[in-house]
Amino acid sequence: MQAAFYTRQGASDVLTVGEQPTPQPGPGEVRVRLRTSGVNPSDYKTRKGGRGAMQYPLVIPHSDGAGVIDAVGTGVPASRVGERVWTWNAQWNRPFGTAAQWIALPSQQAVRLPDGVDDAAAACLGIPVFTAWEAVRQAMVQPGMTVLVTGGAGSVGHYVIQLAKRRGATVLTTVSTDAKAEHASQAGADHVIRYKDEDVGARVQALTGGKGVDAIIEMDFPANVAFYPACLRAGARVVVYGTGRPEAQVPAGWFMRNRLAVSFVFIYEIEPEDREGGLRELEVLLREGALQHTVALRLPLADIARAHDIVEQGQVLGHVVLDIS
Repeated sequence: MQAAFYTRQGASDVLTVGEQPTPQPGPGEVRVRLRTSGVNPSDYKTRKGGRGAMQYPLVIPHSDGAGVIDAVGTGVPASRVGERVWTWNAQWNRPFGTAAQWIALPSQQAVRLPDGVDDAAAACLGIPVFTAWEAVRQAMVQPGMTVLVTGGAGSVGHYVIQLAKRRGATVLTTVSTDAKAEHASQAGADHVIRYKDEDVGARVQALTGGKGVDAIIEMDFPANVAFYPACLRAGARVVVYGTGRPEAQVPAGWFMRNRLAVSFVFIYEIEPEDREGGLRELEVLLREGALQHTVALRLPLADIARAHDIVEQGQVLGHVVLDIS
């Protein structure tokens, strides 16, 4: 089969596209003939060594993708053959991900795809949508709450806005450009704050009548924690799904006095019951067509190095998806 892979970490030029053995499904596994593969920031960070040394001598990257099951291993019903599916955690603690014509993985990690969802949108589900769902769940978003979503034009933030609005919240979000402001507004944000041009804390105070928000859903904790005292009410929640640096300077005394609850989302490792709850809710959302998916660019598998660079440099607004012929 054709696959993209690397045998050493480094810049995007370590990626090679060539022949690799076609996998066979083992017990409890399915084999998926992939049609698309989603590129996430975690993919280039892992490739560059930002998440530690290589665990395997050869890596086929990417966790997210979509395709059709064409073979099953023992213990998996033959009726799954022909089923359109999307994948999650396809390359987590495994060497071979979705940047290939085929992948074999545990049956539960290939999820039936509703007919109304196309293959490109399906390649955005595993990390971006699931991270957004888990962040909103941990924030305990309910009707009447006011939530601040940092980076609301990002791949996760755009879904967070949609899911928080669906739960009845008023959503504030931060962005850096006019195009991103428009993108966040289309997702349903009630108020968009241009953090490069405005005082975020003062704007939040004005929009909430001096009360502060009930929750922040955070994409870069070290970069943004300094403005929390001006934004959060006492007893509020902070849910962190991203960090631009490994350490953050936190106003711990203020956090304690104001009884803040802080939790972290690492979507690769969540409790099985939470995963099952998320899969059930996402199935409903997808079946109802309730989510906006923004696929900004589609490239062939051969252009994977370019795709990684585009995502790393933030050149497009939305998702980059590889088409696998």
